[in-house]
Order: sequence, then C-alpha cells, then structure tokens
Amino acid sequence: MIEASPRSPEPPVSGSSFYAAMRVLPPPQRRAMFEIYGFCRAVDDVADSSKDRQARLTELERWRADIDALFAGSPPDRVRALADPIHAFDLQRNDFMSIIDGMEMDAKADIRAPDVATLDLYCDRVACAVGRLSVRVFGLQAEDGTWLAFHLGRALQLTNILRDLDEDARNGRLYLPREALLAAGIRDTDPATVLDDPSLNDACARVVDFANRHFAEARALMSKYPFRIVRAPMLMAEVYENLLERLDARGWAPPRRPIRASRARLLWILLRHGLFEVDARH
Repeated sequence: MIEASPRSPEPPVSGSSFYAAMRVLPPPQRRAMFEIYGFCRAVDDVADSSKDRQARLTELERWRADIDALFAGSPPDRVRALADPIHAFDLQRNDFMSIIDGMEMDAKADIRAPDVATLDLYCDRVACAVGRLSVRVFGLQAEDGTWLAFHLGRALQLTNILRDLDEDARNGRLYLPREALLAAGIRDTDPATVLDDPSLNDACARVVDFANRHFAEARALMSKYPFRIVRAPMLMAEVYENLLERLDARGWAPPRRPIRASRARLLWILLRHGLFEVDARH
C-alpha cells in the first residue's frame, strides 16, 4: 500500500501517463496531486487486496475515520501530508469520502454488468471525485471545474473499463453496462461468457461512443482556459483518447492483444504540451 508522506512526495509511477501529466505542473500543484494520488492508490489497494471482504470493508472504514480526523484538525500519520493541499486548494471532505465509497462498491461484491445508473455512480465516485479534487488544484472556476471532472472522469474511467476487460474478468468483474449488453443481444453477465460472445463488438462500440462524447465535452470546457491551467488534464485526455482509438481499432474479439498507452506517443504529447509549449493563449 502506498502511503503519502512528506518524505516521499512523488509516487513510483514514472512510466505512467498520470506521472507525465502531473510533472508539467508547478511544484506546489504537483506535490498536491501526488498526495491525492497516494491516497487514491492506498484505498484502491484495499479494495483490490486478497483479504476477505469484511477485512477490506473494515480497513476502508478506518480510512473514513482518518479523513474525518484530518478535516477535524487531528490527522493520523498516513493522511497528514494531505493537510497542506487541503488548506492550499480548498479540497473538500466529501470528495475524499466519495472515493472511499467507490472502493467500497468493489470491496462489497464483484461488480458484474451493472445498470447504467450504477455504473455512472461508480464512475462518479472512483474517477470524477478525483477530478473534483484535481480541478481545484489546477485552478479552474468552480462550475467549469465540476463539469470538467464530470466529463473527463467518466471518459477516462470508461476507457479504463474497455482497456481492462480481460484483467477484470479474471477477477470476476465485468463493468460493461447491462443496457449495452442487452442492446447487443447479450443476456449473460458471467464475465468470461460475455467476453467470448460474438456480439461483444456491438456492446463495446456503445461504450466507446459514450466515452467519446464525454471527451468532446471535456475538450470544449478546456478550450475556454489558458493552456497553462488545463495543460495537465489536456495531456491526460490526449493520452486516453489515443488509447481509446487504438482499442477500438484493435477490436474486441478474442484473443485481445493488450493495449497500453504508447510511451512514444506519451513523450511526443509531453514535449508538445509540456516542454515546448508555444500556445498563444499561455
């Protein structure tokens, strides 16, 4: 489990798109984002651990108590480093609690073909709540920031779901929405059975469309701001849009070749948007 601490402000994820995106931020914002990331990784590790369900739920309750203590002014050691970002960027307790609530959804039961409302709630908790914390660090206005978190969080999470179909199935999980499966003529909810169904392409195409619509809305919101403010979320959006495009081009029939963010593409985007930024709106 990764625990944020003042002595370790940057997590060991130097090869990830998250790390690359956060590295382009000024130091105070970068440190805040790495502390947020450390918290998210820690509670995610709880939800995905091999411990029995009750042990995982009990540990998530301890994290809730720690967040309550943090906002009450008496932070336990493992959340102490969040105090400065919370103070500096007015981060909200409810968003931290929402993230834990999302992890609890995974810990309580293996999610299989949730209805759209349940999937949307899951995305809001595990992705958009992180976005709501992030946009405060980036410096967006409140209303625009909330909507950017809404759309970009859902776009990123839906892309993750499509990317991780086989890994999730091995863990007994299937996050594709039930309505998309039914529209494709798939009535089963067993992960392995669904992933072998010849109509899977149709179901995944619907999720790709959902994700692309959210990416478009997120881009429209980011276009209103100077590049220096939206550089990090724009980089994340570009990396994940490219990932989604490559997943869709590969197709969904087995065997599915794993697709990950291209390091060459990531470097090109980073150079264009990070190191050699010449946008006139800067």
